[in-house]
Amino acid sequence: MWSSVVSVAFLAATLLCLALPAPAVAAARSTTLSVLSFGAAADGVTDDAEALVAAWQAACRVPRATVLLPSGHRFLVSPVTLQGPCSARLTLQVDGTVLAPPDMDSWPKPRRPLQWLNFKWLNGFTIQGAGTVDGQSITSLQNSSPANAPQRSTGHWHSSGAKPTLVRFYSSFNVTVRNIRISNSPQCHLKFDSSGSIKVKNVTISSPGDSLNTDGIHLQNTRDVEIRSSSIGCGDDCVSIQTGCSNVHMKNVVCNPGHGISVGGLGKDNSLACVSDVVAENINVQNALYAVRIKTWQGGVGSVRNITFSNVRVANVATPIAIDQFYCDRGGARCANRTGAVAIAGVAYRRVVGTYSFQPARLACSDARPCTGVTMVDVRLSPAAGAPGTVAPLCWNSYGEARGTMEPLGVGCLQRSNGYAMPLTQPFNYTC
Repeated sequence: MWSSVVSVAFLAATLLCLALPAPAVAAARSTTLSVLSFGAAADGVTDDAEALVAAWQAACRVPRATVLLPSGHRFLVSPVTLQGPCSARLTLQVDGTVLAPPDMDSWPKPRRPLQWLNFKWLNGFTIQGAGTVDGQSITSLQNSSPANAPQRSTGHWHSSGAKPTLVRFYSSFNVTVRNIRISNSPQCHLKFDSSGSIKVKNVTISSPGDSLNTDGIHLQNTRDVEIRSSSIGCGDDCVSIQTGCSNVHMKNVVCNPGHGISVGGLGKDNSLACVSDVVAENINVQNALYAVRIKTWQGGVGSVRNITFSNVRVANVATPIAIDQFYCDRGGARCANRTGAVAIAGVAYRRVVGTYSFQPARLACSDARPCTGVTMVDVRLSPAAGAPGTVAPLCWNSYGEARGTMEPLGVGCLQRSNGYAMPLTQPFNYTC
């Protein structure tokens, strides 16, 4: 009787394998699925998106499966969406080089902002490996350029006005990104939207300092984030924390070049913005516009609270410490004055040391809703060698206290709240 059952089971398995294509048979035997087995050319010229999607769909059904892009190969991939839900603990192992199309003519024209590698609806997913994800948005100038001209141009990416995000996660949870290199994005390099329980570790992000809007890591409506032991160089915020984010912890992060660690801009077009419980510690910022910054638009509502920047080392940073509640990025166009503002409360700067090239600190807070609970402890900033000209620190409607060493002395310009000089506030008409 038992031998009959085994024979029937063996026959059923054999028939199932005969009915499946070869890649699916491989998936049944192994939890590691190479895109080469699904028809990837891996020559850096042929589009391997179809092979990547096929390998993903097979692995998505197998617990603890790994989709492998092996080392020694270059995979050109047109825009793809890799989505779940999938079986538990799916991994994308990037050991080779993944290339975005260099020519905008090969990109679709959707109504919504374009993504290149778009991941969504995942839980328990990991991207890791020793390889590179390359947006190819930076190309060299023609040989006819003058010998001393910078050997860089923006290629086809910006000529059409479309600026895709390189790697984007949407509505995904328990996601880990580690060890890989992400470079040359036309816009954000790594974006998390409406997600949670995110870990980014030992990641290298690299784009030139003059590449516009190339944020390193962009967080929006995302909670419970750890960013550790990573190096980011770009033309905008190294880490950008937008509305809906809370419990964000950054540690041992290098930003060079870039615009530093930024909370905001928040409250654009009179919108509600809520950010809370952000910690950035052991941060090294070099050759940057800012080091640690909070920026909000006039007219917004909501709150930024419980933000801590500690052990921040800066070198040749224009303005290391900044709060700007009059933020406006509309070029030459002036932003209208508004009385409302996103409230900022509970911001701590502890042990911020190094050199600046323009202004050590600029705290420009709203007249209607001043910044409160600002703390500065042991801030030591000196002009960088060869800085063309520096200006004194500014504290405008910023209330709190300074303790420990303050260099220059003007950095401790915070106003103290007391019974006779409390900051003017307006009733809260929102809920964060």
